[in-house]
Amino acid sequence: MHCHGFVRVATSTPRVRTADVSYNRDGIIDEMQRAHAAHVDLLVYPEMCLSSYALDDLVLQDALLDAVETAVVAVIRASKGLSPVSLIGAPLRHEGRLYNCALAIADGRLLGVVPKSYLPNYREFYEKRWFAHGRGIRGKTISVAGNEVPFGTDLVFASSRLPGFKVFAEICEDFWAPDPPSTAGALAGATILANLSASDITIGKSDERHMLCRAQSARTASAYVYSAAGHGESTTDLAWDGQGMIFELGDMLAESERFELRPELCTADVDSDRILAERMRWQTFNDNAVEAGRPEDSYRTIVFDHSPSTGDIGLARPIRRYPFVPNRPNKLDEDCFEAFNIQVDGLMRRIEATNAKCLVIGLSGGLDSTHALIVCAKACDRLDLPRSFIRGYTMPGFGTSKETKSNAWRLMEDFGVSAAEIDIVPASNRMLEDIGHPFAGGEPVYDTTFENVQAGLRTDYLFRLAGQHNGFVVGTGDLSELALGWCTYGVGDQMSHYAVNAGVPKTLIQYLIRWTVRTNQFDHSTDEVLAAVLDTEISPELIPAEATGAIQSTEAKIGPYSLADFYLHHLVRYGQRPSKVAFLAWHAWRDAKRGLWPHEFPDAAKREYAIGEIRHWLESFCRRFFAFSQFKRSAIPNGPKVSSGGALSPRGDWRAPSDAVADVWLAELHANVPEE
Repeated sequence: MHCHGFVRVATSTPRVRTADVSYNRDGIIDEMQRAHAAHVDLLVYPEMCLSSYALDDLVLQDALLDAVETAVVAVIRASKGLSPVSLIGAPLRHEGRLYNCALAIADGRLLGVVPKSYLPNYREFYEKRWFAHGRGIRGKTISVAGNEVPFGTDLVFASSRLPGFKVFAEICEDFWAPDPPSTAGALAGATILANLSASDITIGKSDERHMLCRAQSARTASAYVYSAAGHGESTTDLAWDGQGMIFELGDMLAESERFELRPELCTADVDSDRILAERMRWQTFNDNAVEAGRPEDSYRTIVFDHSPSTGDIGLARPIRRYPFVPNRPNKLDEDCFEAFNIQVDGLMRRIEATNAKCLVIGLSGGLDSTHALIVCAKACDRLDLPRSFIRGYTMPGFGTSKETKSNAWRLMEDFGVSAAEIDIVPASNRMLEDIGHPFAGGEPVYDTTFENVQAGLRTDYLFRLAGQHNGFVVGTGDLSELALGWCTYGVGDQMSHYAVNAGVPKTLIQYLIRWTVRTNQFDHSTDEVLAAVLDTEISPELIPAEATGAIQSTEAKIGPYSLADFYLHHLVRYGQRPSKVAFLAWHAWRDAKRGLWPHEFPDAAKREYAIGEIRHWLESFCRRFFAFSQFKRSAIPNGPKVSSGGALSPRGDWRAPSDAVADVWLAELHANVPEE
């Protein structure tokens, strides 16, 4: 895990008793030891957990404050040899003032102290009665139990062992401010922002915390770790729920059980490499850092040593098997509707701009052309055009099966399009004969030329038909095929007038068709044929079936699309090393019984892959993607971007030379991923 840039973080809601410093100290140490056993690297406690938060005027008592300093010494000593750097909350005196502080402790050392910047003094809060604010405290030191340590809001704590593990701390109200201190902390280089909180719970406040954590982690391209006080705090006038949350780049990785009576660790593995990669691509972040006066030049970096676990300690992190597929159950219909209508709206605009008299589409009875037909039908419906505006053509060749041909015809009939069939076998035979191909002489040679002759003729027919009928060709090829170069260049399925599926990977197409059936977007007859399409082997059907009846299999040649789309997302969107992609894929795919599958994903389609398979198909993907497919992507037609995971248009997300080599990626893969 640590080799791949992950940092295990946890929130802790330790046992606490009002004003009982010794009791609280022991609870903090217990959780620190429990976190060490769980291989935690960063442990974030609630605000003022050492003294308890809801103390009112008791916090101004010297006896309590003396006890806090004594307890700090015990906590520091107890941290020796433990893996986590811990952020604990405590009230501390400094130059005649009292500050609400976060103390960073690692491996027997107090690293520094961060004072709270914004003190709430409204409704139930009254902190200005007791505390001084920490705004403007920079470059200072504070004496804590005989330790003179850095003190201020300008501290970034950085691991000497784990590159990318850089922490900035703020306290409760700080992140309710319009401009939270953690924003500058992120601009100063912190990848993980921590909030020690004693936010009391009221109806709806949990949702507000979610919103703020999600927004701050997304806006600052960081991980945000939030730890709130829980059971044991004074309930004189307030209640506490002990909410812990870990967000990364706007995604929630983990959340604690609220209102728990027992101490709780909420743990997740944060990907610091992913955070840094996002910042590297997002120039607005860097521009903002410059505009803010380059905080990295003025903030103090406090380097700490600790003892992170070595070896395989698992991965405490949700990994999406299908990163392009909607995974929010409460937003599923909305996300699928949105994915469809991005394509539909793009096609509608192209119809309006060209004043086309028809749409021309080739239908194979397979997934991609079926999905493209659905998009065409919905575009016509929204523009009040008859479905006959769509001119559908099925063009059987040497390998076309009865099943797919039947599905193509049923689709055209059910959708009410203008339908026709063109047998390309005679024209294919003529071309193969003209070029002197061995097949024309009776030899069973089914090479790339044999396949491309058919793919090229189909596209040629479609373009001529579009010209004849004053329309344009709707492309059906998808994002996964573009990534793998699984298309015929030029006069082939790589080309069209408008490529509605160019931003949609194969796994998303499968899911959207399932969603179409599940939500009854069309009638029962159409649902039946859509289900039949989903159950059909993915195949270009360019080679005649074997004597056994087995048809040409795409995935047997280029690998499972489930893995290909996984690789595409992680390599292209975040530029991750092949070994890390393999590590993530292994944790996602090694056991079909573990982890979450997309909503209502069919059991029969649930697969698992061993590390050898993952390595083999990742090597194949790297060769295809980096070494010899870019020239096809450099000349693709227009088509809408659908997923934030990216697209491959040279005019948009992906720009690359066509004559690059894959050596760097293959060498990294071979050096770091076992063959089995």
